[in-house]
Amino acid sequence: MTMTESVVNFNIPPYVGTEMDYVREAAEINHKICGDGPFSRKCHAWMEERFNAEKVLLTTSGTAALEMAAVLCDLKPGDEVILPSFTFSSTATAFQAMGATLVFVDVRPDTMNIDEAKIEAAVTERTRVIVPVHYAGVACEMDAIIKIARRHNLIVVEDAAQAVMSTYKGRACGTIGTFGCYSFHETKNYSMGEGGAIVINDPTYIERAEIIREKGTNRQRFFRGQVDKYTWVDRGSSYLQSDLNAAYLWAQLEQADKINEDRLATWAAYYEGLSPLAKSGLIELPAVPPECVHNAHMFYLKCTDLAERSELIAHLRARNIQSVFHYIPLHSSPAGKMFGRFHGEDEFTTRESERLVRLPMYYGLSPEDVRRVICEVRAFYDAR
Repeated sequence: MTMTESVVNFNIPPYVGTEMDYVREAAEINHKICGDGPFSRKCHAWMEERFNAEKVLLTTSGTAALEMAAVLCDLKPGDEVILPSFTFSSTATAFQAMGATLVFVDVRPDTMNIDEAKIEAAVTERTRVIVPVHYAGVACEMDAIIKIARRHNLIVVEDAAQAVMSTYKGRACGTIGTFGCYSFHETKNYSMGEGGAIVINDPTYIERAEIIREKGTNRQRFFRGQVDKYTWVDRGSSYLQSDLNAAYLWAQLEQADKINEDRLATWAAYYEGLSPLAKSGLIELPAVPPECVHNAHMFYLKCTDLAERSELIAHLRARNIQSVFHYIPLHSSPAGKMFGRFHGEDEFTTRESERLVRLPMYYGLSPEDVRRVICEVRAFYDAR
């Protein structure tokens, strides 16, 4: 590394240039900065139309969207929820907060998604919910998961935090289960800083979702003129996102395709540039099943083992390139051991998680920096 080499950041939050104009409009013109203002309604309508979703509601985070889904599932202490262990803690905490027991299932090594072939064996008389996580924006095998859910009368909650703009057999991720949950955190493809959205795909849940999101009140019915006053009618919390944040997000939704194409170009450049290493058997690259269209949420490669991964990350860091590993499997964490259990054999979850390295990926990452990352990864393996 020379002294003049700049840092290649792992992530820079997306910014298209009109965000602050809309934030100013919300504050100075609309005079509406709390939840469900004009920009929130624009975001809701855009996602409902673009994704062919029944109902979309912004929330304060992807975690909040999952928490709302857990409440709507009407879970009771002792009920069981099936999910992958290779995911962020929010996937688990939202359901554990309802008293549910977490049942972790192994992942597929090709996509790092929950192994649909191992779900049914984990179903018991207490199982109520399956939570597939669309890792890296690549959809789980949803047809198989939905069939299992129907056979056992289970609810499917899609954790689509990483999968905004991804599809499975032409259907938007987040719109296939009973509920879907998006994240608009600063690390995601589209961002409002902190934020998320819940997708309600069964219309029978819409009114209760509005109540839960409005602190347990029927305030939305009041605004629609369906009641002459509103009151507390159910459990709930303050899940509404500020219209300031929605204004920031709206700027990016207006240019969603541009952002998506930019990220896909970066992903494709990484894949092409690192394919010689994969063909030589030195690394493994991400797999995208033919029925899936992904959103280039991340680009990762897999090393031989944990030691090699650590050496590669150190090699890149020494050359001012930020790269990271990802989740520590939840079933091996202190809370995971306390609140859940792993069903069957951990054949791939731990082993594959220890091999995975995420490379820099964000909207606006320059082709020059992408080539620099590729060259340094190849240099690392050439030296070995």
